[in-house]
Amino acid sequence: MFVKNAWYVAALDHEVDRKLTQVRILGENVLLYRRQDGVAVALEDACPHRKLPLSMGRLLGDEVECGYHGLRFDCEGTCTRVPGAERIPHVARVRAFPLVERYGMLWIWPGEAALADPARIFSIDQWDNPDWGKSRGDAMVVDCNYLYITDNLLDPSHVAWVHQSSFGNAACEDVPVNTLEKEDGVVVSRWMLDVDVAPFYAPFVKFTGNADREQHYEVRYPCHAIIRAVFVPAGTGGPGKPLHEDVFLMDSYNFMTPIDEKRTRYFWFQMRNFAPGDEEVSAQFGRAVQAAFEEDRIVLNAVQIGMDTMTTPNLNLKIDKGPIKFRQQIERMVDAERRMLQAAE
Repeated sequence: MFVKNAWYVAALDHEVDRKLTQVRILGENVLLYRRQDGVAVALEDACPHRKLPLSMGRLLGDEVECGYHGLRFDCEGTCTRVPGAERIPHVARVRAFPLVERYGMLWIWPGEAALADPARIFSIDQWDNPDWGKSRGDAMVVDCNYLYITDNLLDPSHVAWVHQSSFGNAACEDVPVNTLEKEDGVVVSRWMLDVDVAPFYAPFVKFTGNADREQHYEVRYPCHAIIRAVFVPAGTGGPGKPLHEDVFLMDSYNFMTPIDEKRTRYFWFQMRNFAPGDEEVSAQFGRAVQAAFEEDRIVLNAVQIGMDTMTTPNLNLKIDKGPIKFRQQIERMVDAERRMLQAAE
């Protein structure tokens, strides 16, 4: 169940060069490479003749030559040569996908190309703010459906058990969350007042003693998230209050790209309101966040297996309101795309 008319992260920018690279996105194989001028290209990774992956061929200038019978394709997917043929069949072409490079990532539009508006790519408000630090992230494959990851990202309570040594503490166990449906996604959030600073954040806050903490988990359709951590001195925080001058802010950006129905490539990076340009702090953040995400991966891989092999029904709890609302809207979006395709046939 995939929304196709949306931007997804195809790869990190440094992963794509002049080598022909295959990635699998929403169950389809895609060829990525860079032109001689450095611009990245995304093509259907299958020669129309016998469907050999073009990634098994070779790059000649900016064109790709199939490794089976030498058909050649330009960056728009148009066939420019069929060895031995008097003319090139009009159906001898491969699909070219809209591709945009932004935030250190390559963004692909798997749906109707005419609808691909780069302005709809997830906006990172602080990306160019010189007062904010940046922890360039990484990517990992999680062996589960992407909706189990969005479930996880709309569930602040899980940090109390999955991330006890990093993001969580006892305060995360019982404080109820507020759920807000927005036009572009779902937000779950809560303030926890006069609590210990969780282990991951403790070395970086500017104040001593307990804190008021906000967890803000926002997942936008179809599967992009911003997780905001807010810590202020105890007694100064809460809904609607201005943030204290010593506020700790960390925005974690998370982008899920379905590989297929049971595997997802998970991309991330963090922004912070302190230590701009401090590479040691960025490295500390990177190591700690990756370790925490590894904890998530272990759980989510097991959840996929458990859901696939269950012999009794699973149940939903009150804390699942956000994930359920998100899944319901994804289903509506997929149905709308299906009806649009049927109407066009």
